[in-house]
Amino acid sequence: MSNPFTLTRIPSLKTVEDFRRHILSLGIELPCEDPIVTGSASPLSQPVTEVVINGKRLGNRWAIHPMEGWDATSSGAPTDEVRRRWRRFGQSGAKLIYGGEAMAVRPDGRANPNQLIISESNTAGLKELRDDLFQAHRDQFGTTDDLVVGFQLTHSGRFCKPNDKKKMEPRVAFRHPILDRKFGITSDDQIFTDDEIDALIKDYVRAAGTAWEAGADFVDIKHCHGYLLHEFLGAHTRPGRFGGSFENRTRLLRNIVAGIRDSGNPIELGVRLSAFDWVAFKPDPERAEPGKLGPGVPEDFSQCLPYHYGFGVNFDNPVEMNLEEPHRFVSLCGQLGVKLLNLSAGSPYYNPHIQRPAAYPPSDGYQSAHDPLIDVARQIHAVRQLKARAPAGLVLIGTAYSYLQEYLPHVAQYVLRHGWADMIGLGRMTLSYPEMLVDAVTSATLKPKLICRTFSDCTTAPRNGLISGCYPLDKYYTAKPEFQQLKQVKRTLVN
Repeated sequence: MSNPFTLTRIPSLKTVEDFRRHILSLGIELPCEDPIVTGSASPLSQPVTEVVINGKRLGNRWAIHPMEGWDATSSGAPTDEVRRRWRRFGQSGAKLIYGGEAMAVRPDGRANPNQLIISESNTAGLKELRDDLFQAHRDQFGTTDDLVVGFQLTHSGRFCKPNDKKKMEPRVAFRHPILDRKFGITSDDQIFTDDEIDALIKDYVRAAGTAWEAGADFVDIKHCHGYLLHEFLGAHTRPGRFGGSFENRTRLLRNIVAGIRDSGNPIELGVRLSAFDWVAFKPDPERAEPGKLGPGVPEDFSQCLPYHYGFGVNFDNPVEMNLEEPHRFVSLCGQLGVKLLNLSAGSPYYNPHIQRPAAYPPSDGYQSAHDPLIDVARQIHAVRQLKARAPAGLVLIGTAYSYLQEYLPHVAQYVLRHGWADMIGLGRMTLSYPEMLVDAVTSATLKPKLICRTFSDCTTAPRNGLISGCYPLDKYYTAKPEFQQLKQVKRTLVN
């Protein structure tokens, strides 16, 4: 039996040269630049000239990814916690707020009972949320003429928990031989019919109209992380109009876009895509250390080959990606007039290491079986490959940068300078340190005590019914009663 590997933690690498030596020892390609470049010379500071979004050109090349806070009201309206998070997005200096937060297009599509709902009754609250963000950005940086903010539209599909934080109420695109067992899918009645999907398309079109009324510059039509529209991309075994062929599996996106345009809504369009997926992973109990989850190993897929249950996956070996169809999807987005494509991978529910590389796993995850930088590099190179064949006028946003920590600006500069991506996206790093890249491009100095160390508390908390936030580093959450509740949850999980 092999022992878990020993992780080299990023803060232990004191110089860029130390970081490079460690990368070399891993046998991966993850280039970085020596100095953090400041001012207008920084690749991060360059305006995005490739597209115009709602009459605006983006003022720099970093974005804030959409996040899900589990802290709206039960009717899906913003609360003080949501408004604070969005103000911090505005203070981040990013000129693209990519979706802000996942917003369910209808109540039964929520991933938790306190998810934002994009509905007519919530329009005023969502407009206030958007306006607060703009005001915070204006107060900090003087202008919002180059700031673009979108709303992310979603249905959580297999991962719906609309009424009870502990009760899943899943609806799926197709029966899955592994995920059905993991997540309690027991009946064909849980599969969306074609007629139900036609009705859901109308919900997306109505939600896009609400987004425009609330002042959003674009909507993100979410196709990532195992949620419903992403699952439809892998619906090879589904019969009917929305399964089987690539044309059928992308019909949902095409019909949503057509519905938005037929409604007369001029709102711009983006898509967040899991560009590749793998089979589900689980912790290996035989290799678990005391008080820790075991390292991640794939679920047994020997009876599921060829693996026709995912998108961007090697059918013969579903722990490898295949970007043939993702290239076709990128081209389709260009044909549909999509201007922003935000690229992620996998799902936080069943293979989080390929989606969100971390030093510490969430409560329902597993220890990494190898250095997470390997997973960072995989995503960066997947975006690089898709960018190389992407149509003109489509801006590609890269993901998985938070784990780089101190060396995030060094790698991001190289990626942008060499055209591997058009923009750099940040997610959980923003919860602890929204001003990270502002500090980088203005003074080349970072605040180490605020840098996200990928403790995964921002995931463990909501997985256990608590609001999401950076409990270790954000004093706002440290002072909340949920901080002590989270500590108890973690003690219980370890014991």
